[in-house]
Amino acid sequence: MSYPQTRGRLTPDRPLSELTWLRVGGPADALYQPADLADLQAFLAALPAQVKVFPMGVGSNLIVRDGGLRAVVIRLGRGFNAIHVEGSRVTAGAAALDAHVARKAGAAGIDLTFLRTIPGSIGGALRMNAGCYGSYVADHLVEARAVTREGELVTLTPAELAFGYRHSTLPDGWVLTEAVFEGAPGDPSALEARMADQLAKRDATQPTKDRTAGSTFRNPAGFSSTGRADDSHELKAWKVIEDAGMRGAAQGGAQMSPKHANFLVNTGEATAYDLESLGEEVRKRVFQHSGIQLEWEIMRVGELALGRS
Repeated sequence: MSYPQTRGRLTPDRPLSELTWLRVGGPADALYQPADLADLQAFLAALPAQVKVFPMGVGSNLIVRDGGLRAVVIRLGRGFNAIHVEGSRVTAGAAALDAHVARKAGAAGIDLTFLRTIPGSIGGALRMNAGCYGSYVADHLVEARAVTREGELVTLTPAELAFGYRHSTLPDGWVLTEAVFEGAPGDPSALEARMADQLAKRDATQPTKDRTAGSTFRNPAGFSSTGRADDSHELKAWKVIEDAGMRGAAQGGAQMSPKHANFLVNTGEATAYDLESLGEEVRKRVFQHSGIQLEWEIMRVGELALGRS
């Protein structure tokens, strides 16, 4: 089909594997990288209503299936990654990395340290109500802005986003563009030290040097790790996976990490099918062992390759 004119970059039939952290996935019908907010609004307004769009961040929490994605993938970049601090509030573009927002806020004496170890960008953090150490996006968000499928710029309150555990509510095709956060005051050096400690703990317990997409499944407990000494592990995803004997389990080029059982790893030549199939086998084994139905935290989109069912 022919697409609307744009000042940004539009690439038809664009493979997505190199844009995801797991390095798998077939092509999108098109990849659109808007030049700026006005360009994004005009493009969406002019795009035929029947054409699906899929907003994509840095691909940190995503499996694109091997058959690709029948949609226009929208990937924000420059022009959507600015971070501004004013008083106790931090305004961040949806393409800004979570870690960068945490560091810039910390340097200004604002505590958004929970974002430091969360992979991905602010848009994805909003969609998933990302959180750790007992803090979530929902606890700090003042408002967010998005462009509707019709090209209108709207402002959203936390209540309108209806945050839950690893969940928010946003109509299909809406593209988050910016968020405003508020954090408690803190000493910059103390906040920096806290973030350094968080990074050290993460690197010691998670396979940060492997190709992963962060946590694979949501914690059955319904909340993230608190990081405290009294943190209970009985209903953590990694614990029930390990109890079911699936730490280190492999299929094709996919493996549940021996270092952290809730991390799905592409060991080198995995397909999206390998990764998703192994994840489904883990869910099956955990249910057989404990009666717990694990829910995916990684988003899986697109079509299976021909010949798969």
